[in-house]
Amino acid sequence: MKIGIVKERKNPPDKRVVLSPVACRKVKQQFPDVELFVEPSDIRVFPDKDYEDAGVTLTGDVSHCDVLLGVKEVPTEALIPDKKYFFFSHTIKKQPYNRKLLEAVLDRNIELYDHEVITAPNGQRLVAFGRYAGIVGAYNGIRAYGLKTGLFTIPKAETLADQQELIAVLRKTELPAVKILLTGKGRVGGGAKEMLDGMGVREVLPDEYLTDNFAEPVYCQIDVLDYNKRKDGAKASAEDFYKHPEAYESDFMRFARVTDLYMAGHFYGQGAPYLFTRQDAATSGFKISVVADISCDIDGPVASTIRASTIADPVYGYDRVTGEETDYRKEGAIAVMAVDNLPCELPRDASEGFGDMFMTYVIPAFFNGDQDGVLERARMTFGGKLTERFAYLRDYVAGK
Repeated sequence: MKIGIVKERKNPPDKRVVLSPVACRKVKQQFPDVELFVEPSDIRVFPDKDYEDAGVTLTGDVSHCDVLLGVKEVPTEALIPDKKYFFFSHTIKKQPYNRKLLEAVLDRNIELYDHEVITAPNGQRLVAFGRYAGIVGAYNGIRAYGLKTGLFTIPKAETLADQQELIAVLRKTELPAVKILLTGKGRVGGGAKEMLDGMGVREVLPDEYLTDNFAEPVYCQIDVLDYNKRKDGAKASAEDFYKHPEAYESDFMRFARVTDLYMAGHFYGQGAPYLFTRQDAATSGFKISVVADISCDIDGPVASTIRASTIADPVYGYDRVTGEETDYRKEGAIAVMAVDNLPCELPRDASEGFGDMFMTYVIPAFFNGDQDGVLERARMTFGGKLTERFAYLRDYVAGK
């Protein structure tokens, strides 16, 4: 089998890669029949020479490869017909801006496997950058708090080498006695928690967080049943919430009344209640002054996230009264950090972690007959048509 690692061609440039040089070396050791090729790149976080040193062939033409690996969408003009591709296509939610990409994939008889739907039988994602989004998002949230209050200034995450450097900066940062709320206990929430623990912020339980005053900075990590309740007052359970989200309403405001910095690391499911609305944010009891929306659902469950921000300009202001964008330094405004490609700021760590997962769950599937169905579940297109699992995208591809 010949596997090619493509150059990332999407703008803004992305320094990440599916397989690092170290991961390539491991693949070759574990599966000697695999030949690896890599397109030269002056963008990638790992220099071309590192791949050559790992025994990977550098080539400007990967058209002889069976499988091509990328991170972001491959531009339509760069798609090679009749190949197997792995990348984040950003089409499974019918994103309008990528309709022509999926159309081109079908026209060119490409077998597309989307990283986002590489899952276990229970639907849990097997390869993801979520942990690194949480790591960078928490750091950026603390940085945004410093910018909003004027209490401290720390460098951008993208200027630092790895997670340990981020933690080293945070450990030197003196926070006042703030309350930090973190929603979500998945990969994203876990990454954010690593950073809060790493900088030495004490974790407290929800009951303490809601009622006690502290002489030091503290944080509280909460899950869906902490900030949602059944409308009828009946006993709630996580299983019930995921099955019947319409039977629930938000109970987030009890946290919003005592929180200074909110980090949103939760997964928001269709039909679930919004955490807080524009009306909630406009009330006098709403205390949150900084929101680090790592999940970044625009005009969704976190009302202050009215657009995504960028790595170059990561913080904007939300006017709690008008619901419109404003200067984040303005008194009463909420400072919002809503960068939607956070792992790009930590490309080395993110690539190494992603590659480990890809090696564990995906590469073996090519050699064991896909015994766990990993490839089959992730295959969006085959023979110039959408696979049955993704047939719901037919109207989208047709432009309807």
